[in-house]
Amino acid sequence: MKISIERGALLKAVAQAQSVVERRNTIPILANVLIEAEGNSVSFRATDLDIEVVDKTDAMVERAGATTVSAVTLHEIVRKLPDGALVQLTDDGATGRLTVEAGRSNFSLATLPKEDFPVMASSEYTANFSAPAPVLRRLFDKSKFAISTEETRYYLNGVYMHVADADGGKVLRCVATDGHRLARIDADLPAGAENMPGVIVPRKTVGELRKLLDDDDATIAVSVSETKIRFATPAITLTSKVIDGTFPDYTRVIPTGNTRKLEVDATEFAQAVDRVATVSSERSRAVKLQLDEDRLILSVNAPDAGAAEEELAVAYGDERLEIGFNAKYLLEIASQVDRENAVFMFNSSGDPTLMREGNDTSAVYVVMPMRV
Repeated sequence: MKISIERGALLKAVAQAQSVVERRNTIPILANVLIEAEGNSVSFRATDLDIEVVDKTDAMVERAGATTVSAVTLHEIVRKLPDGALVQLTDDGATGRLTVEAGRSNFSLATLPKEDFPVMASSEYTANFSAPAPVLRRLFDKSKFAISTEETRYYLNGVYMHVADADGGKVLRCVATDGHRLARIDADLPAGAENMPGVIVPRKTVGELRKLLDDDDATIAVSVSETKIRFATPAITLTSKVIDGTFPDYTRVIPTGNTRKLEVDATEFAQAVDRVATVSSERSRAVKLQLDEDRLILSVNAPDAGAAEEELAVAYGDERLEIGFNAKYLLEIASQVDRENAVFMFNSSGDPTLMREGNDTSAVYVVMPMRV
């Protein structure tokens, strides 16, 4: 194999591949990226056996072929090469080495046989549809903060993507929860997604997927089966196993009878929470909200560190209420609001609180209170 490729294109492709590779590997081949060159393009494939990413890019292919080389080492080399350099990759099958040349730099890297590289079995996808990148980005970005990190509750370690019923008909919905807070985000149902099975997309996959969704003009082809999900642009294909488990019935924890309504400027609210939480003890980070007629007092009382209080002008017309929350959860939820106003719906100081953006019901958040 012998190819020449522009450094920028090579860096982008190798960066995507090396981020999938697990740093600690017992299987040496899994630390490698499979480079396959033919025609006038080259593809870089990496896997951790749960996720597989293939990045295809244009190159001048003098001699077609394939080899595997350490993904992290290749990425480090390319990253340190000068901008705009033309990089030449030459594989010598006899010596088992890949030569990387750019300008006056020359590297010789050990390779492993391409035959040993595990390629993820392709699966029969039951649903295939396309969605604009900004739509998918919103679904995953706004829900991923609520993914659980508890390994024991593995079925919560991802985003549950499924077809659901909403007021206006069927929607494509993403839900994530860790038992303390919940995010439920809806988007219009794309054509072809009607029969999609509900799947739990793992946290690592959600992180990798974010790189595909940066281009606002891109359209992502999505394929879903009971065991796998695939996201593809013309250049990159990301395939992942889904979490084998049943996502709990989240509709039961979304309160419907909360009547006390607080409307507040989301940015002001987040900044005030951040300020008063500065003195709280790390462990609890509890912030107390005292609500009265058009007035909100945020306070923190940490006997060992001190106390803090801040008052905000808000829209609130119901009876007096005192309720406490984990500051981190409040900040994460408030930072999801794209519009000016965040609307909180309370019931009592011991019940879950609902939050949405203005009158928009396509994004709904639930947070559990804590005693203060």
